[in-house]
Amino acid sequence: MLELILNSELADLGNKVLSGKRLSREDGIRLYQTKDLLALGSLADWVRRRKNGNKAYFIVNRHINHTNVCENLCKLCAFGREADHPHAYTLSLDEIEAKALASAKERISEIHVVGGLNPSLKLEYYVEMLQRLRQALPGVLIQSFTAVEVDYLARVHRMPVEEVLTVLQKAGLDSLPGGGAEIFSPRVRELICPRKISGERWLEVHLAAHRLGMRTNATMLYGHVETVEERVDHLIRLREAQDRTGGFLTFIPLAFHPQHTGLEPLKLSRSTGYDDLKALAVARLMLDNFDHIKAFWIYIGLKLAQVSLFFGADDLDGTVVEEKIAHDAGAATGQFTSKAEIIRIIKAAGFVPVERDTLYNVVEEGF
Repeated sequence: MLELILNSELADLGNKVLSGKRLSREDGIRLYQTKDLLALGSLADWVRRRKNGNKAYFIVNRHINHTNVCENLCKLCAFGREADHPHAYTLSLDEIEAKALASAKERISEIHVVGGLNPSLKLEYYVEMLQRLRQALPGVLIQSFTAVEVDYLARVHRMPVEEVLTVLQKAGLDSLPGGGAEIFSPRVRELICPRKISGERWLEVHLAAHRLGMRTNATMLYGHVETVEERVDHLIRLREAQDRTGGFLTFIPLAFHPQHTGLEPLKLSRSTGYDDLKALAVARLMLDNFDHIKAFWIYIGLKLAQVSLFFGADDLDGTVVEEKIAHDAGAATGQFTSKAEIIRIIKAAGFVPVERDTLYNVVEEGF
């Protein structure tokens, strides 16, 4: 493996990584520009194995998208609806609790709730939701509400973000997911999500959560109008934030799905498997202070997620059960996969399956 790296055009970067030196912005751009995917993947695989050995993580979880009503209606999104749209919906607290209880028999360890910016839902709705989820599923970790949602609640109630997070944390919130980061570049955000919070604000919300003791996730949406340079800048901003707090659990690159979005008229091509593997491998190499890189099978499919275990990824996410955001944008993957199937594809690739919880505590291994 190392011979493949050291005989490639990436030999100097390989030596840099193998000696523990941090890669620069220019190095990251070179990684994205290389055509030698196998050497890139081998280098990312070396880092992955150094950090996580032969383990591949997954979680038994349950996603709930509680409302698609959203004030922002970003061009990148096919999920959001105006309140009077015939396909708009908002789940009642009883409905959310019922969905959670229906998953109890699966022995889930995480509940994941995200949705739109619905002006009819106030902080009290979210507090009661958390309280009811905590009561319905004691011991299950709640990773819910993106930084965009938290900021929205802070603005609506004229409260500091830290105060909103404290209220949610006391009600049962354990962790924030990584959604809403998109690409931090102001140029890109003006084109794809002009009403969404800035990349700087996204980071502020997550760093505030870290100061309260919450661990959170980070994402990057790629494959639309961003440049390679803007992708690398995004990764470096995340790396710098992680240097400050160490609060990020994992990084998840998300392949953009253009169908039914406001960007569909641009006739953007979906990312290829080559693109997806490269995004994962570059992330593994640039984010030297992140413990985990997740290949979210909902976005790229189970087969490619399996291959990604050799390109820097060490986590496939989980059972999910229900996911509307990517699927409204044309994702052709399923919305559920069984624990047995995840274990099967991990073992078939020669890795050791490790069931984890949100915080990467081991639930079970040695299947």
